[in-house]
Amino acid sequence: MINLSEIRKSFDSLDVLKGVNLSINDREVAAIVGPSGAGKTTLLQIIGSLEKPDSGKVIYGDTDIFALKPDELARFRNQNIGFVFQFHQLLPEFSLLENVMMPALIKGTSIPIAEKDAKKLIEYLGLTSRLSHKPAELSGGEKQRAAVARSLINKPQIVLADEPSGSLDSANRNDLHKLFFDLRNDLGQTFVIVTHDENFAADADRIIHINDGVITSITSNK
Repeated sequence: MINLSEIRKSFDSLDVLKGVNLSINDREVAAIVGPSGAGKTTLLQIIGSLEKPDSGKVIYGDTDIFALKPDELARFRNQNIGFVFQFHQLLPEFSLLENVMMPALIKGTSIPIAEKDAKKLIEYLGLTSRLSHKPAELSGGEKQRAAVARSLINKPQIVLADEPSGSLDSANRNDLHKLFFDLRNDLGQTFVIVTHDENFAADADRIIHINDGVITSITSNK
């Protein structure tokens, strides 16, 4: 379980998060929803250690992640947190297989093992025929599936996604959303996803409503 307590974050004179308290359960799919400027992305970045709060704590199990030294935090992030972004962020000069392998290689996994693990994920995601293709040769849906595979390569505790279907058409959007639930059921992943998609939010285990830097309500769909 991941616990956030009294998270506050400001940028200059703008208070973005105003004392957020939140627990994220193992093996759940949680959707963070709210209007633009509500603090959704900042909250997600703090959960993922990409942004440091001005005050408050983020605890993974018994690890206070912002008490770690910078190199320790980078290692923790690489090994425990996966990210999926709206525009996939694949490296254009590398193949799909190389992109998926990258976090494992950064972790120090040997090339043969990283390649074996990446190919398993790519097969699971139905992309085996695209192994050697570079991002420019992939469709939008294929790029996001590759980004999901990359996020899973180090078997993280949690996968964080920021509007991952925002750039996709409706068919690919539905496929991607179904994939998150399949991965939770098949691989036991935890997902926290910032989304404007009401249909996806309605299917999530919990909906975390945020507005003006505070969590206004949490709805359970179970």
